[in-house]
Formats: sequence, structure tokens, C-alpha cells
Amino acid sequence: MNACYDALETRDPAAREAALLAALPGHVAQAQIHSPAFAEILAGVDARTVTSRAALAALPVTRKYELLARQQAQRAESVFGGFAAIGFGAAMPRVFASPGPIYEPEGTARDYWRLARAMFAAGFRPGELIHNSFSYHFVPAGSMMETGAHALGCTVFPAGTGQTEQQVQAMAELRPAGYIGTPSFLKIIVEKAAELGVALPSVTKALFGGEAFPPSLRDWFLARGIDGYQCFATADLGLIAYETPAREGLVLDESVIVEIVRPGTGDPVPDGEVGELVVTPLNAAYPLVRFGTGDLSAILPGCCPSGRTNSRIKGWMGRADQTTKVRGMFVHPGQVHAITRRFPEIVKARLVVSGEMANDTMTLRIETHCTGPDSLVEKVGLAIREVTKLRGDVEVLLPGSLPNDGKVIEDARSYK
Repeated sequence: MNACYDALETRDPAAREAALLAALPGHVAQAQIHSPAFAEILAGVDARTVTSRAALAALPVTRKYELLARQQAQRAESVFGGFAAIGFGAAMPRVFASPGPIYEPEGTARDYWRLARAMFAAGFRPGELIHNSFSYHFVPAGSMMETGAHALGCTVFPAGTGQTEQQVQAMAELRPAGYIGTPSFLKIIVEKAAELGVALPSVTKALFGGEAFPPSLRDWFLARGIDGYQCFATADLGLIAYETPAREGLVLDESVIVEIVRPGTGDPVPDGEVGELVVTPLNAAYPLVRFGTGDLSAILPGCCPSGRTNSRIKGWMGRADQTTKVRGMFVHPGQVHAITRRFPEIVKARLVVSGEMANDTMTLRIETHCTGPDSLVEKVGLAIREVTKLRGDVEVLLPGSLPNDGKVIEDARSYK
């Protein structure tokens, strides 16, 4: 049996990159022509010139809160805020709602959300029954997994959430090959089965999403005969990355262009540096361009030992939106960027808010090669005041001194 879902996963990395970049101008044009929102966001952009990562990085990042704002402002004319390239009817069999609410369309493409690849990596094979405990109402998680399972050639039991004893009964009687859902809910089911004295020997594998899956929980399942893997997918983008038996990071999906950018900006960071995950999915029905997930991650070096040659990310490493309130004023990562871009001498920066609430202080820690920092400190201090309308101290550090954790603003205050 093949170790990979298809030949795309073992392509030469240069061939993959060439294919993705060759498809990029058409994707940008699709967004401009069929998505009124991107017609506005990308006004003046010649899609034919967007043929490199540098050209892509010059385009604006659209973040989830901006998508929500457009949807809310245009509810009467377009529930999707002008982002969808398809409308109600045969081209859109389902519509879903995520918290906000943000409404997401589902297109008709086979495996629209592209989850079959992650299921295969987790050990699922055609002809098996999958117990799907993701929600089937409002949010798309249940449908995302079901359409992927069907594309893989599997049968699905649409279990949904809740009704733990019934979940145990269905698993015992239907004998599914494995489970798809959150790890916490499978743990509840397994514990309930043990309490009831019901064996679930058929459930030997699982694909998890929606929650963290730490090694301790992985080992807990392994001790009970269940080999669990995780995937990273969102309602806006579908599959972004997935875990393989190598268990060394998450391999990127074959139909997304992923960038890691400095939080609060659209500027890509060097490989290995933690930043915000920005994704361009090659999806004609919902043609998002440089969609900021708000999640932190980093690119891992080298290829996956499983033989898959695509880039890997470390997985979820926190949230990029580090906006905080200081002395009654909101300070956000974009403001830190607005300060530091005035000074080419600054390599990296982090704003640390310390002290106690109502008696807090701001210190901008900057990495620089500058040999005469006194004048730079004074200038940066003035820039802090101009941009944030707050006073802040400046601390000069050598390059490499700040942690590689993606934080642009660190809230170190005491909340006693």
C-alpha cells in the first residue's frame, strides 16, 4: 500500500514551488474578477505580475476581523462580504457559520476542504468506516471531515457531539476503524466505555483537530491502542497542514501557499522564525489572497522523514493578535511595526508592558548593530510617543537577544 496519498506529496520541491507560483496569477485574477471584496482590496494590482513570493508579499494581508467587518457591513447585499466567488444554488450546496458570525460557503469540488490527505496520513484507508464526532450544525467541521472521508473512499457515521453513552454503543456495534473529532471528546468516550465495561477494539486510529494534542495525551491514547494524529484546518481555508507517522511537525497541504510574517505586518520572516501564518488557498470558489489566520507558527528545516517533500510547520504556537491596553489606550503589533520601520538600524523589537494595572510601564526592547545607541534611543522614544500617544522606555540589545516566539507585545503585568 502506498505510503502517500498521491504523487503530489513526493514531488521535487522546486517543481512544487513552480506549480504553485504558476497558478498564483490566475488565482489573483479570479479573486479580482469574481470577488468584489478583493476587486477593492487588490485594486491596481496586475495579476499577471504576481508570479513570485516577493510579488505575493507585496499584496496586503486580509485578516479574519477584516473579513467579519466586511460581512457585517454588507449583510443586506452579500452575506459573505463580497469574498465568495459563487452564489446560492447548485454551486454552493451548504453555508456554514463560525463565531462572529462569519459565514462560509462550501463549493462543489470533490473533497472541497481537502481533508482526505490528512486522513490518509493518519492511517485511514478506502473501505473503512469512520466515526465522525465533529459538529454537523452551524460550523463546517463535520462536513469538512465527511467530504474528505468520502473522497478517500470511506463510509462515515455522522456521530456529531454529545450523547456519550450512545457514542459508545455505536462504536461497539458498528466497529469503526477509527475516530475523527477533538481529542478531548474521544477521551471522554473511551473513559465512559471503560466505566460501562464496553470494549472498543476496532478503534485503533484517530485524526484530531480543533484542540491542542500534546504528547502526554498522545501517549494516553497509545496506551489504549489508539494511534492519534493531528491536522490544522480552518473554516476559511480548509486543510493547511497535517501530521504524519514521522511526528516531526505538520506537512503543508499541496494546494496552499503559506507565508510566515511578522505579527502586525505582512512582512515574511526568515525560515525558522516564529510569526503569523498567512495562507493563500488555491480555491476558485472562495479565492482568499494572503489570509491572515492570526495563529503563530514557524517553518521547520528539511523534509519530512515520511518521504513527503513539502515544507513543514511546527504547528500551532499561539495567537498573533497581541493587542493590549496600556493606561486606557490600545496598543497593537502594527504600531510596534510603525515605530521600528522608521529605523533601519533596528533588527527586531518587542514591546514589554510591565508593572501593575493602572500603574504600568512600556519598554521597547530593540535589537540593533548600532554602535552609538544614545541618539537612537532618544529618537525611538519620540516615535513611541508619536505612534502610541504613550510614553515608553527604550532598551538596546544585541541581535539574537530576543526570544524566537513570535511575540511583538509581551504583557508582563501583575494581575493580582
